[in-house]
Amino acid sequence: MEQYEPDRPSAVQLAAWRRSMTSGRGALSRRAMLRASGAGALTVGGLGALSACGIPAAAKNEGGVAADDHSKKEKRVTFSNWTEYMDVDDKDENRRPTLEAFTKRTGISVKYTEDINDNSEFFGKIKPQLAAGQDTGRDLINVTDWLAARLIRFGWVQKLDHANTPHAFANLAPQFRDPDWDPGRAYSFPWTGIATVIAYNTKATGGREVTSVSQLLDDPKLKGKVGFLTEMRDTVGMTMLDMGKDIESFKDDDYDAAIARLQKGVDRGQIRRFTGNDYTGDLDKGDLAACLAWAGDIVQLQADNPDIKFHIPDSGYHTSSDNLLIPNKARHKTNAELLIDHYYQLPVAAQLAAWISYVCPVEGVRPELAKIDEDLANDPLIVPDKEMAALSHSFRSLSSKEESTYEEKFAKLTGA
Repeated sequence: MEQYEPDRPSAVQLAAWRRSMTSGRGALSRRAMLRASGAGALTVGGLGALSACGIPAAAKNEGGVAADDHSKKEKRVTFSNWTEYMDVDDKDENRRPTLEAFTKRTGISVKYTEDINDNSEFFGKIKPQLAAGQDTGRDLINVTDWLAARLIRFGWVQKLDHANTPHAFANLAPQFRDPDWDPGRAYSFPWTGIATVIAYNTKATGGREVTSVSQLLDDPKLKGKVGFLTEMRDTVGMTMLDMGKDIESFKDDDYDAAIARLQKGVDRGQIRRFTGNDYTGDLDKGDLAACLAWAGDIVQLQADNPDIKFHIPDSGYHTSSDNLLIPNKARHKTNAELLIDHYYQLPVAAQLAAWISYVCPVEGVRPELAKIDEDLANDPLIVPDKEMAALSHSFRSLSSKEESTYEEKFAKLTGA
């Protein structure tokens, strides 16, 4: 197990974190901007807001430190999540129907806090306590796969008892079952999948389809109207797939070749810019004719603009996931596992998927989702069909050294 060694982030890493906060997936989503429903704590079942706690200096990792489970005596669970990542009652934004249903069914109240705006920022919040073998004040957290891998690698999260997650174990979609960073899902279950696809505005392309990364980089009719993402794994991963490389087992030379190919697109003026969530406005207006995009955003854009289309390249697409984990020293492990399992019951999974519009990781959810909205149930960006699932590929886990080196090269490409 890799030991955590406290260190200062490099300038390149700091730039990557700032990029993610201001324009990456950690920035406000289109739904967040439309709803304008700021982040904060919500109480379900009579609990108060999450209390502030001091953060001590980081110490040597103790690895796999658990706490006594107080779930039977303390019928509560604390859950940290991203903003706009939970269903909300249409008439009362202070209510979360699926969380309330969990409390009603189990008697376990949920202290739900939207305090994750960026993976790296959140890691900075919990790192000192985890490194010192102390309770973070959270029973359940939701982080993207690369950070989930890091937490597992450091021994900072608890192994799940699958006896408490029967629905999750049975209903997890095959494409999410066996990531290289958590084989067999011993420590995590996905909250959503995040598919990176090609999106385009038919009005801006003159009615033409855009079907590949090669077309994005080489089609002269798209010159100056192409966008790639500021997230390294999405942009480089999709480019490597287009080059016929396996992003689950690539080598340094493969990565460098993809960077070089993208650099040519920059040098020729083919690529207009590298963007985060802010591509949605440019794509909607037609300032970007085509770009790499996240599926959840495209579902929302298409609801208002029929000119927005998407394509899954024959070479495949990059998939990441946001994942539920239980930190070391969490006081209510069993309650947290029961909450994970709640979201793998088909009616609950459908209700969540209908609201957030990201890839649902729950197998068999389509009939339940159809009861809510037929169009959503038939949207492969929410419920991938077998053909789309077969084209899904995940960026392999990186060592700390690889991550630093790759981010530095990507920062030079994007000018970050």
